[in-house]
Amino acid sequence: MLSHLHYTLQGIENQEPQSYEEALRHLNSKEWKIAMKAEMDSLIKNQTWTLVEKPTKQKIVGCKWIYKLKEGTDEGKQKKYKARLVATGYTQREGVDYTDVFSTIVKYKTSRLVLALVA
Repeated sequence: MLSHLHYTLQGIENQEPQSYEEALRHLNSKEWKIAMKAEMDSLIKNQTWTLVEKPTKQKIVGCKWIYKLKEGTDEGKQKKYKARLVATGYTQREGVDYTDVFSTIVKYKTSRLVLALVA
């Protein structure tokens, strides 16, 4: 019975939260909070956004947290708790809520590799 309880607790411990509230109630909430703080620190350091006044008659793009637990690849490596803050822009409509579309950025090394393969 005790081994079953240990196995069950281990299973819960290894589950990834599906929401911010779940992360705060999780057995490893301390690690998830550290991961969220690291993500926020990174977003601020990289100047990902600028706070502005809300324009009238405009929808606000929401956001949500995505959590991933990365297992250590080698024996003895610690698990890595990753938290990403992502925009939920799927509620917006082109021409109504936005007019500009931005493309992803290609790394220089990637474009060199593609050009080398084509040559």
